[in-house]
Amino acid sequence: MTTRLSLYDRVAEETAGTVIRRYSTSFGLASRLLEPTVRQHVENIYALVRVADEIVDGGVTEAGLGTEDARRYLDEFEVETHAAMSSGYSTNLVIHAFALTAREVGIGTDLTTPFFHSMRMDLTDTEHDAESFATYVYGSAEVVGLMCLEAFLHGTEPTADEKARMVAGARALGAAFQKVNFLRDLSADVETLGRSYFPDIVVAELTDEQKHELLDDIDADLAQSAAVLPMLPSGSRRAVALAQGLYQELAARLRRTPAERLIRSRVRVPDPVKLRIAGGVLLGRLPQPQPQHPRKVIA
Repeated sequence: MTTRLSLYDRVAEETAGTVIRRYSTSFGLASRLLEPTVRQHVENIYALVRVADEIVDGGVTEAGLGTEDARRYLDEFEVETHAAMSSGYSTNLVIHAFALTAREVGIGTDLTTPFFHSMRMDLTDTEHDAESFATYVYGSAEVVGLMCLEAFLHGTEPTADEKARMVAGARALGAAFQKVNFLRDLSADVETLGRSYFPDIVVAELTDEQKHELLDDIDADLAQSAAVLPMLPSGSRRAVALAQGLYQELAARLRRTPAERLIRSRVRVPDPVKLRIAGGVLLGRLPQPQPQHPRKVIA
């Protein structure tokens, strides 16, 4: 018999699934390759992260409110999230779905607190030095990778060494995703949000040499994460491989795009290419770290 709570749980998780499908074609595509239970957990995590990001990235502003309002909404969202992680219930459907996952797979406030700290940084920090950049990337991206890893490994028993290697890989992949997004969205971040994330980079004066240095760092992260892909449980491996493959392709396209063009337009992976990468993953091919290619630019 369906209880009122089980129905509420299901509606909350259906809501979380809608968020990932509407906000991200890449992650939405990759999540389809997850084993169903793991997929739901990842959707629950993504929905919470997405809503928090929307609070600080302009949704509140477009509603006619200001920075202090955004801070208040974010603070309330964090308090409600932590309360739900403790109690198992929230009147906010997205938070409720996340709490179901957090309580089942073991996501604690050691991961959510740094996440909300980074979201709060977006309300105050328009530029970063090396230290604040590392703090921001850890909280905004690496911990999200760690949350997903807890979902991937739920019910398994990796050794301490295996877990440590997968933790390092999850952090590296999360960092790579975030850095690629920063590089792809350089112009929008500065012009729309007033933010410049990379330390010592003046967006309007970005050079090809600086761009390649940033991509060398991204490629190192992707190589670290690719090395542990075979260690992931089979129910998660293909989905992570697809996400990795999509971002490796995006990084390669960013490398071939002149810096002066990059600061004026947004590079994307065409849908047919996404499908080709997905087809390779379905055939069992895992992404391999990409060698350094000649610096030929896209015409």
